Amino acid sequence: MRKLFFVFLVLVFVPLNSCDDGDIIDFELDFENTFQVCSGETSTGQSTLVFYKTKNDPSESISVQVNGLNLEDIFEVDENGEYENTTSISSSAPLNYRTYSNTTLPDNLFCNVVPNSEVNIKNDDVSTSGQVIITTVLVEDDNDDITADLEDRNGNGDLTDDDTDGDGLPNYIDADDDGDNILTKDEDPDPNGDGDLSDALDTDGDGTPDYLDADDDGDGIDTRDEENDSQDQNPANDITISEFGPDYLNKDVANLGAPAAVAYRDHTITETYTVTLNVTNFDLTLISLDIYDFGTLDDSSTSTTRTETPDFP
Repeated sequence: MRKLFFVFLVLVFVPLNSCDDGDIIDFELDFENTFQVCSGETSTGQSTLVFYKTKNDPSESISVQVNGLNLEDIFEVDENGEYENTTSISSSAPLNYRTYSNTTLPDNLFCNVVPNSEVNIKNDDVSTSGQVIITTVLVEDDNDDITADLEDRNGNGDLTDDDTDGDGLPNYIDADDDGDNILTKDEDPDPNGDGDLSDALDTDGDGTPDYLDADDDGDGIDTRDEENDSQDQNPANDITISEFGPDYLNKDVANLGAPAAVAYRDHTITETYTVTLNVTNFDLTLISLDIYDFGTLDDSSTSTTRTETPDFP
């Protein structure tokens, strides 16, 4: 693992005044509201993270080092999809505010194994006191074109107890809410995209929209069992009469002898982690703050997917 030679954290645009022998110094930390991270090891082999942000014109950086954590740790959320860790700023894990004589700063300034020889530090202001608070919130989504709040079928504010097809996946992370092996987004739950599901497609006119209807055409055969050509967990490609489309939408095609479905299709769930940091009670030469908003982590690791295949009844 790489050894990290720099340390620190922070964010936000905060204008501040500081006094020096009676003079007023106008001081400003003017950074974007996102930060980046590098992972590695300390000189003693301990896992460490460096959260940082940089800017040009003028060239500045602010960073904080957190020892004893790796990147995977901050994504280990609890059953509520949350993670929080508070750690102390110290001489071995300081906060640094730096200015540079360079016009622009190189990419990955804090992630290089060997410090960039072209970087010239003009000032390095260090705080060895304070705390860093890391907070992670996980939001999962099934990408079915229905917002999570509209998947709260019983209206009790708890998304986890709404499972229309009983497959173990709550509707808000179930890409196929009714378990008919047709993706919810392909059953026109919101035809005009206005967020009002009252006009959702209801092929058989039974009052239950297709995306919640196990038998879309009302022919007495469950949609997932209308696989007459191939059992591939996709009734959409089983077409007996081409001009009328798939059999599961054609009530005149009810192949009672067709084999029943034996499995659900795979479900892809998007996971988005929002990682934010706050620094509290730190002291730099020009500034001391009770709390400082560091912003939100901008890293590809904050967005991922997982695949679930529910157990078939």
